[in-house]
Amino acid sequence: MLKCAHFGTFESKSMKIATWNVNSFNVRHEQVMDWLHTHSPDVLVLQELKMEQDKFPAAALNMMGWQTAWSGQKTYNGVAIISRHAIENVQMGLPQMPDDPQRRVIAATINGVRVIDVYCVNGEALDSEKFVYKRQWFAALTHFVREQMAQYPELVLLGDFNIAPADDDVYDPVKWHEKIHCSSEERSWFKALLDLGLCDSLRQIHPTGAHYTWFDYRGGMFPKGLGLRIDHILVSAALKARLRDVQVDLKTRANERPSDHAPVFALFD
Repeated sequence: MLKCAHFGTFESKSMKIATWNVNSFNVRHEQVMDWLHTHSPDVLVLQELKMEQDKFPAAALNMMGWQTAWSGQKTYNGVAIISRHAIENVQMGLPQMPDDPQRRVIAATINGVRVIDVYCVNGEALDSEKFVYKRQWFAALTHFVREQMAQYPELVLLGDFNIAPADDDVYDPVKWHEKIHCSSEERSWFKALLDLGLCDSLRQIHPTGAHYTWFDYRGGMFPKGLGLRIDHILVSAALKARLRDVQVDLKTRANERPSDHAPVFALFD
């Protein structure tokens, strides 16, 4: 079941909020600890823990001054929130899919900001059963976020969306045309989230250009700079007014034994 540990209070409204699909917390544990120390975020959300619930190193993180809330799952999925400050009103999963066994969503309130961490469904291929699940899952996510936005004016929806929302977010739009992650239908789901009143924070700061967050391990794609932008930080209008910068941390993607995803972080006044 869901675990949570929290204490402390915020003294400042300025925030650094980051997301990172670590593709196995067991493998990337030291890298996560180093990233927390080096980048000192207020909030870091993780996806693809690939870790059983009772294996999450909450005690070690707490000893380092971090509060945690997590939902683990062996082999696949799993999400976590790590915060320098109090974690409150934790919620796990999508209410519209109460029987979904896949642990992909965790939400919490931190300093009045509703943080929703998502590891969205991959979908595999447009003609697969997994794509049908992805369609249902995004519909449930959109419903959930709509309800959350009605309660929390300051809201951030972030994580691995497994959708590249535009051709600028794909190294080869012709090759990826109407393929998984880049299909018109998937892009319409992403737009539906924006239509709720959310802002794609990276494109708010960097309207054009390649800012890829995922690079396939195969074919030396990272050294070639050939990737997709599928990790996003979407913010409500109230947070958009406070947004100052968004960056993709490609240096971390260049680590030895890296995740195939790079961290993305946003800075707010």
